[in-house]
Amino acid sequence: MADLSGKTLFITGASRGIGLAIGLRAAQDGANVVIAAKTDEPHPKLPGTIHSAAEAIEAAGGKALPLKVDIRFEEEVEAAVAKAVETFGGIDILVNNASAIMLTGTLATPMKRYDLMHQVNTRGTFLCSQKCIPHLAKAANPHILNISPPLNMEARWFAPHVAYTMAKFGMSMCVLGMAEELRGKRIAVNALWPRTAIATAAVQNLLGGDEAVRRSRKPEIMADAAHYVLTRPSTEETGGFLVDDDVLARAGITDLSGYANDPDADLVPDFFL
Repeated sequence: MADLSGKTLFITGASRGIGLAIGLRAAQDGANVVIAAKTDEPHPKLPGTIHSAAEAIEAAGGKALPLKVDIRFEEEVEAAVAKAVETFGGIDILVNNASAIMLTGTLATPMKRYDLMHQVNTRGTFLCSQKCIPHLAKAANPHILNISPPLNMEARWFAPHVAYTMAKFGMSMCVLGMAEELRGKRIAVNALWPRTAIATAAVQNLLGGDEAVRRSRKPEIMADAAHYVLTRPSTEETGGFLVDDDVLARAGITDLSGYANDPDADLVPDFFL
C-alpha cells in the first residue's frame, strides 16, 4: 500500500482538530509536516499550539516544522512556504484546512467576522495554493486537498448562516477551478468533507458542547480518508468533492464504529450534505 514516507505536507490550521489528525496520520508513515497555524501560545478555549502539535508529530514518527502563520497575510504565507522548502527541499502536498466559523444570520453577523471568514477560508485557501503551486509542480505526486464541502447550491445551506456558507463554498470553488487549471501540471485538487459532525473545538464551543462532541466522530476518520486520497496517483482523480465515509469504503473500510466518540449515540449529520 502506498504511503507518505518522505513526503512534505504543508497543512494550515494544523495545531489541532482535523488538521493535526491529518498530520499525525502522515507522520506515522515518516512524512515531514509543516504546521502552519496561528496558535503559538496556549489559548484559554482552544487546545494545542504549533509546538505541542510538533511534539506529537515527532512522537508519531514524522518530522515537524512548526511555523506561526496567519494565512490572511501574503508575506507570512510566502515566508512559511520558503522556510518549508528550505527545510525539507520542496512541498508535495498542501492541505487547506484552516477555517473560521460563525453560524449567524445576516443581521447577527458583524462585518469584522464576515471579513475574517472570507479572509481565512476563501482568500487564505487561494493564497496558500498560489504560493505552493510552483513547488507542487516539481513534486512527483502533488496534491492540494481542501477541507471544504460539496457545492450543493441549495437555499437551505445558505439561509441560516449565509456568510459562513459563502466563505466555505469559496474554498470549494477553488477546487472546481484549480483542478482544471492545474490538470496539465499533474496537480490533483480535491475537497474532503465529513458525513457527520467531527469532534473539534468548533463543535465543542459553537455547536452544543459535550453533547455535540458525544454525537460526533473522531477527527481520525477525516485523517484516514485524507491519507487514502493523498496516496493515490495525482493523475487518478481531480476536481472531486469527496466525503469521508465514501472514501473509506473505496479503501475497503466499512466498519466505522471505531471512529465514534460514543458508539451508542445518534450521530449528528454535518452541514452541506
